[in-house]
Amino acid sequence: MLTNGCFDVLHSGHTRYLNQAKQLGDILVVALNSDDSVRRLKGAGRPINNMADRAAVVAALSCVDYVTVFDTPTATPLIRRLRPEVYAKGGDYTPGMLAETPAVEEYGGRVAILDYVAERSTTAVVNRIRDGHGATSPAN
Repeated sequence: MLTNGCFDVLHSGHTRYLNQAKQLGDILVVALNSDDSVRRLKGAGRPINNMADRAAVVAALSCVDYVTVFDTPTATPLIRRLRPEVYAKGGDYTPGMLAETPAVEEYGGRVAILDYVAERSTTAVVNRIRDGHGATSPAN
């Protein structure tokens, strides 16, 4: 089981997502975007936390078995190397949107789309911090 992402400012959406991913297989490998990759995806002000810090926090989660880092535009080269039975992404994607889907399907793996947790994105968290609004309840 493989998933990937920036996991920059870890929040409840991430932990829920990673716990769901773990339930799809025996071993969960989380591939983190490198710092340069995060900047390319999210802009000059990101990542908030550097790669070593992000890796340490993700690795500390009980549902995560292994953490690796990739610097390519997509996780396709890593997928071709690891050949996970399941490649999971969040509900803000569809298999057709993912550049990695053909690589997974080449060897008979499957793409699993997990639940999306609205308003629990890192961008939303960072924007609330920058705007000085602080924490919000799940109802907000």
